[in-house]
Amino acid sequence: MKPAPFDYVRPDRLADAVAALSTPDSKVLAGGQSLIPLLSMRLAAPSLLVDINGLPGLGAVTVTADGVRVGALARHTTVLESPDVARVQPLVPMALEHVAHATIRNRGTTVGSLAHADAAAEMPVVLSLLGGSLDVEGPAGRRAIAASELFTGPLESSVGPDEIAVSAFFPALPPGAGVAFDEIARRHGDYALVGVAALVEGERIRVGYLSVSDVPTVVDLTGLDPGDRADAALEQLDPIGDIHATAAYRRTLVRVLTDRVVASAVENSAAMLKGAQP
Repeated sequence: MKPAPFDYVRPDRLADAVAALSTPDSKVLAGGQSLIPLLSMRLAAPSLLVDINGLPGLGAVTVTADGVRVGALARHTTVLESPDVARVQPLVPMALEHVAHATIRNRGTTVGSLAHADAAAEMPVVLSLLGGSLDVEGPAGRRAIAASELFTGPLESSVGPDEIAVSAFFPALPPGAGVAFDEIARRHGDYALVGVAALVEGERIRVGYLSVSDVPTVVDLTGLDPGDRADAALEQLDPIGDIHATAAYRRTLVRVLTDRVVASAVENSAAMLKGAQP
């Protein structure tokens, strides 16, 4: 199918882009790897596309001791290949390695994936697990949305229709903490049937799940024996069934991946602590 007719603008100033979004049923275009397929299938039919690829200053990836800030036009590949990102917050590239195929990563944007709010995508659960945030610009100015308040439903977020996501912030990994990520898909590059990310800080264990519920979901498994963690996680999750996998199969994958990924994060934490010793 072909997209329904729409108007198109490519502003060169952020203020002009925000003003253009005042048009009813307008959409932001950045990497387009999620939006363009929706347009082609007519699952989305905006009246106006606001292309932000001409806006200056939105392609930077800034790494400090506090964390990683990714601009709205930074491509997945740029973030994935940054040694500074891997050093300060290794969970980000661990997850990005699983995002689709290289061709899509070369064009798709990390911030765009977050704004799209797909519970089957990798980066929303990473942002949620790390306690990151998304900065957006709108008519009232700029505001930061905590990850805990960002994802409100299937493909729904708290970003306003007249706001543009301009950057995302991923906090740095604390000293001695460990992370791990894994997912299971039918074929390489497909959306995951279930994906799991883990963060271990001392005795604290937190685990994030994608493709399990309507929104990326984080559970706290601190203090539980290894054999009890998957059951405890499933008590807080509501695995969904669809044409790709039954709810029962997703429950099985949650059990397998929870044990595997938490064990890897514990090992990663031990390695980090060992490496920090004089």
